[in-house]
Amino acid sequence: MRVAALQTVSTPRLTDNLARAAELLALARAAGAELAVLPEYFVLMGLADTDKLALAEADGDGGPMQTWLAAQAREHGLWIVGGTVPLRVPGDPQRVFNSCLVHAPDGSRVARYDKIHLFRFATEHEAYDEARVLRRGQQPVYFDLPSRDGHRWRVGLSVCYDLRFPELYRQYADAGVDLITVPAAFTHTTGQAHWELLLRARAVENLSPVIAAAQGGVHESGRRTWGHAMVVGPWGEVLAVQAQGWGMAVAELDATELARCRSQLPALSHRTAFSAPVRGAAA
Repeated sequence: MRVAALQTVSTPRLTDNLARAAELLALARAAGAELAVLPEYFVLMGLADTDKLALAEADGDGGPMQTWLAAQAREHGLWIVGGTVPLRVPGDPQRVFNSCLVHAPDGSRVARYDKIHLFRFATEHEAYDEARVLRRGQQPVYFDLPSRDGHRWRVGLSVCYDLRFPELYRQYADAGVDLITVPAAFTHTTGQAHWELLLRARAVENLSPVIAAAQGGVHESGRRTWGHAMVVGPWGEVLAVQAQGWGMAVAELDATELARCRSQLPALSHRTAFSAPVRGAAA
């Protein structure tokens, strides 16, 4: 199955972002992709975190972002993992869910995942705290994708900062997931240090390919994102990467190769339950 990890440098203008994202989806289809993953915040990188509150839609209300995703999936005949869009939190107008919406090629929505882990990071030069505007999700979500090669891929959903919490992906492994998606907007600081390292670690420890879409450039707010959208194979090899700017990383995922890796190194079946650690006695 051919897949595409898309990369944007999103602006504070929804219409501009959707127009450029549509161009990338068309290119993904032309490249033969069956599955395209859009990055976190592909609809908006505002001048302030609170900008997303005004853009937020109620789940299933037929708003422009949700309608656009369904229409793009139908137009291009693609499975689309819709990065993230802000969905309203009932009863809390000061926060939104950072939601990843998945659409099948007929336009139907097959999954919604709300980002569970909310990013907080501070240095003398930059500071972020997503919990000021976002409400965290509670539930891991996966969906099944029957590809043209006859394999039924089970796809586990995650977003950006989730990448630092391997227990989420272990739950997916227990559920039979064999492909992981990670739409993200890593900062340049944290991305330079940890992005590729974490993606390859999640792939290796779960023997699952990883499709990581990204924001990659300098945004109008002055925020700088790391980019490097990439596809990683189950053995931890980087199959394709888009370093910076608008573009995409396209790669072929081979279900037979995945099965071979899992057969040769059946690490997932070697997991062992054990008791809580105890403090050792002094010698």
